Amino acid sequence: MSTKRNLRRTVLPNGLIVLTERMDHLRSVAMGVWIKSGSRCEPAETNGISHFVEHMLFKGTRSRSAQHIAREMDSIGGNLDAFTGKETICFNVKSLSEHVPIAMDVLADLVLNPVFASADIERERGVILEEIKIDEDNPDILVHELFTQNFWKDHPLGKPILGTSTTVNRLDQQHLFDYHGGRFLGSNMVFSAAGNLEHDNFVEAVAKKFASLPSGHVVSEDKAPEASARIILRNKKALEQVQICLGVPAPPITDENRYAALVLNTALGSGMSSRLFQTIREERGMVYSIYSDLSPYRDTGTLCVYAGTAAGKALEVIDLILAEFCKLKQAPMSHEELTRSKDQLKGNILMGLESSNSRMANLARQEIYFEQFFTAEEIIQRIDAVDAAQVQAMAQRLFDPAHIAVTLLGRLDGIKLNRSRLVC
Repeated sequence: MSTKRNLRRTVLPNGLIVLTERMDHLRSVAMGVWIKSGSRCEPAETNGISHFVEHMLFKGTRSRSAQHIAREMDSIGGNLDAFTGKETICFNVKSLSEHVPIAMDVLADLVLNPVFASADIERERGVILEEIKIDEDNPDILVHELFTQNFWKDHPLGKPILGTSTTVNRLDQQHLFDYHGGRFLGSNMVFSAAGNLEHDNFVEAVAKKFASLPSGHVVSEDKAPEASARIILRNKKALEQVQICLGVPAPPITDENRYAALVLNTALGSGMSSRLFQTIREERGMVYSIYSDLSPYRDTGTLCVYAGTAAGKALEVIDLILAEFCKLKQAPMSHEELTRSKDQLKGNILMGLESSNSRMANLARQEIYFEQFFTAEEIIQRIDAVDAAQVQAMAQRLFDPAHIAVTLLGRLDGIKLNRSRLVC
């Protein structure tokens, strides 16, 4: 099967990079405007402003009200969405190819011409404060948030994407205009699209819409964070389970050994055949949910294990997780497990490429982080090239007891955890 992709790249005079992937078999186009700034680019006092601006761009432009935007998208069956991450903000739309002119017009208008009306800011502040409460009420999200805040202590990467009730209450119209004017610049943005489109015509349309966008230059003073291996015990009596988050520093997104880390994470805790799932859930029945997750950023990353269990079993679950770390360090994976983990990874990547939305996002992320494009074949070759010795070396690099951080959240009933227990 050939997975050759029809990719084109053009840089506009103002620095905006336009990427397209032509997919003739589709009737639709997915497009996204990506800003190379997220919550890690915020000063502590305005933490949450990236996400606030993302919300506010849907509240109306100089020529469209929020209702006008919603009706226009519904009238073409389009899907308009956005999200804020630690290092990017994305505004995206998907529509039938014949409706691309309307969809692009709406997308460009809301990205370029927000009004940030005071009444809308107050209303949306209430919405975001409720969103923060939802996360505080969700134990799985909350334990990850507590872990991250303490792992990247006193660094913007550790701050919540949504901000806090204190910082969100502080944001005003001038903050939003300053952020938008200082970040939404041609040199700091990528416009990517995938679907039934023709590159030159598409670029011409984007160039017309974004001609007024200044090129500008964004200076990032953000240094790579130092991880702190803290043990955090947070009592929350309302919870029936103890939530466990146990993690270590991991390679950044561009690390040469990233494929060994991906294979390692897959074997450890990604899916039902993984070591953690089989040992702790299937053999012992001690958890319902357990998994490991890699979160790579431009200059650092984490590998984190999550589990939820009864208070009386929490320490034993931690011991069992550490035992799996130890096994990965001490013995190379079998050929059968290595092959299974690679096939799982490759399957996930190839199935991800079946949607135009994920191809659009994949294009943008490769541009933002690598400034080059890797084909599916190249990625699969890199995964296939990983051997058991590389995975074992990665385990030895990652699972250093001195760097293990743990956060426990729930009805802790006098649980004591100290570093002498974190042996692997």
